[in-house]
Amino acid sequence: MKHPKTVWITGASSGLGLHTAQALRNAGWTVIAGARSFSEPIEKDGIHCLPLDVTSPESVQSFCDRALEISPWVGALVQCAGMLVLGSCEETTDEEYLRVLNTNFLGMVRMNREVLPIMRAQKSGRIVMYSSINGLMGIPFQNAYTASKHAIEGYAEGLQMEVRPFGIQVTLVEPGDHRSGSEKYRPHAARMSPDSPYAAAYESTTAKIHHDETNGSDPDVLGRKIAKMLERKRMPFRRRIASPDQHLAVYLHKFLPARWNEAILRSYYIREGRK
Repeated sequence: MKHPKTVWITGASSGLGLHTAQALRNAGWTVIAGARSFSEPIEKDGIHCLPLDVTSPESVQSFCDRALEISPWVGALVQCAGMLVLGSCEETTDEEYLRVLNTNFLGMVRMNREVLPIMRAQKSGRIVMYSSINGLMGIPFQNAYTASKHAIEGYAEGLQMEVRPFGIQVTLVEPGDHRSGSEKYRPHAARMSPDSPYAAAYESTTAKIHHDETNGSDPDVLGRKIAKMLERKRMPFRRRIASPDQHLAVYLHKFLPARWNEAILRSYYIREGRK
């Protein structure tokens, strides 16, 4: 019997999650989308939208129960929920670090714990976790986000080794800058101010980050690539979707000495005194 193409997507109300959900809908999948901004279950534009806060175990459980009522088969789980806090390492608070890690990393852990027993019983399933170029290399003033994405990278390696015998595949998607997202998921650390010793470097870096995201790659193209990848018999463990210069930055980070990488990235992002 051919099983239905059903996919669960987290963080699907905006950004890359929304574009991925739309691409999978267009590719013929039954899309069950979760996000905090969905206040009640509703079907919109051919997508089943359910409330989901990945930081709440109760919300995760409720989402899964409702999703299984729509379709008892889970072909894939695509995890896109995420946020960041912009700030210096020194001035980012414990609460801000925890908020980012709780959403970006532990949110994925919670969803996986719920879906894995279902996929093991099916003897098949696909888990796609959105990491980032920042899961491979750090940039200044985006440190909580970078830490969360590095955590996902290591976690996914262990997860794949554990679940492969059950017919479950895991993929890390590592996007570069794309034109997507909302500023409400990019707050500035509360302690950052014009009086900060990092103020000039911070202003330069955040302006560069905003420029690169505003002029980034087409998120619809990314969504179509994910849809195509899910149709493959064997998914790659890592799928980097980025511009040529960002691919180059990752290769340089891997092969160049650390001091050279620091000099390259610092000169790219931090331009205080050179206005």
